[in-house]
Amino acid sequence: MLNDFLILMKSELVVVFIIFLLLFIKVGTEIKNENLLSVIQFLLLANFVLGFFFNETGTLFGGLFTINSLMAFQKSILSLGVYLISLLFSDWLKKSEHMPEFFILMLSALLGMFFMISSGSLLMFFLSLELSTIPVAAMANFDLEKKISSEASMKMILSSAFSSGILLFGISLIYGATGTINFAEITPLLDGSSLQILAFVFLFTAFAFKLSIVPFHLWTADVYEGAPVAVTSFLSVISKGSIAFILLTTLYKVFAPMQEIWYNMVVLLSITTMIVGNLFALRQQNIKRFLAFSSIAQVGFILVGLSSNSIQGTSSVVYFVLIYVFSNLAAFGVAGAISQQTGKERIDDFKGLYHNNPFISWILALALFSLAGIPPTAGFFGKLFLITAGASKGNYFFIIVAALNLIVSLYYYLRVIRAVFMDKNEQPIEKIILNPSVKLGMIICGAGIVLVGLLSWIYDYITALTA
Repeated sequence: MLNDFLILMKSELVVVFIIFLLLFIKVGTEIKNENLLSVIQFLLLANFVLGFFFNETGTLFGGLFTINSLMAFQKSILSLGVYLISLLFSDWLKKSEHMPEFFILMLSALLGMFFMISSGSLLMFFLSLELSTIPVAAMANFDLEKKISSEASMKMILSSAFSSGILLFGISLIYGATGTINFAEITPLLDGSSLQILAFVFLFTAFAFKLSIVPFHLWTADVYEGAPVAVTSFLSVISKGSIAFILLTTLYKVFAPMQEIWYNMVVLLSITTMIVGNLFALRQQNIKRFLAFSSIAQVGFILVGLSSNSIQGTSSVVYFVLIYVFSNLAAFGVAGAISQQTGKERIDDFKGLYHNNPFISWILALALFSLAGIPPTAGFFGKLFLITAGASKGNYFFIIVAALNLIVSLYYYLRVIRAVFMDKNEQPIEKIILNPSVKLGMIICGAGIVLVGLLSWIYDYITALTA
């Protein structure tokens, strides 16, 4: 019994171990940030590697906690993202007076996401969601001397509280309609009644807030702009990825009998999310707001693949989230390095960046090419598989709209690349000095953007886990 507990919950237990270790270090010893950061990076890397070993399928606590190989891989993707954040923003972390607290908060949020992915009931899901949200609101206020950071934290708290209230109301309606909150017991009791449809709408609305699906996206750009870049990248990549994973389980398994109802909802929200995200991204000058609306548009494409309700839909979404981790973190890593050393965050300031900084310019170009879906980057294959999965339903109007939005997104991504490589600037950004950790993080992201697309066995591996 103990062995089952240790093996099935190994990812969660490792994260808990790191959290307690940081607490003991903070209370009992004085270690320089540089030395402590190296230890944390090693532990995060070990946590990522461990995710590929000793994976078994099973349940714990009467079905509240479930795990299988696909869930373990999803957790490994999130662990990889957290490890890359620790590398890419090491300069900022070393200068922070509260670095241990930052990692305690971030790992607490990651722990909540792990439990959320493995949730077997709506109660477990709600508690996990709160654990993954509250620490991030504190992280958004980590630049204590900046008023805009406090405003970002307050907006996140208010939006999260509102979405939590909606989620609780939806859970209460589900319980009233079915008499249970366990995922396995809900499915056979769904008959498409008006009360069940209303309950599902409230549940999906809570997901829409967390994923920044239009029209529940209004908090996103302000929070992304105000929070430190490391926190913005965590929100954009890790938080959204975890919600996308649990949404797959919720729609494909729990609410599978209501597929005809939620399919139309997903298609409508996908179209509006892609269009609004793209149109607002066209107008942005601040790089963090630009990437915020870019991420909203990317969520629209995730919904395209998710709409298929098939093995291909699951594998395409998981595959795209893996690509998104590399692509978006690379873009935020470059933006963070420039912001940390120069304080510049406007796209106009990036003009002529290539003149003094060829390395980070190419990393940024790879990231934006991947986000735009330009071959041979992995983003091209990711969006190709999402659109192919969405097309399996035969709704070709939906697919044509998605393809047109791909063309629109090309413009604003290439606008940034043109500024970096072609536009002239009388005062270009000076040489950005990268420490080895930051450079390693960028190299890993750049390699991931290229190799994940070219190595076809990665997609085949994900598909095998899904089947």
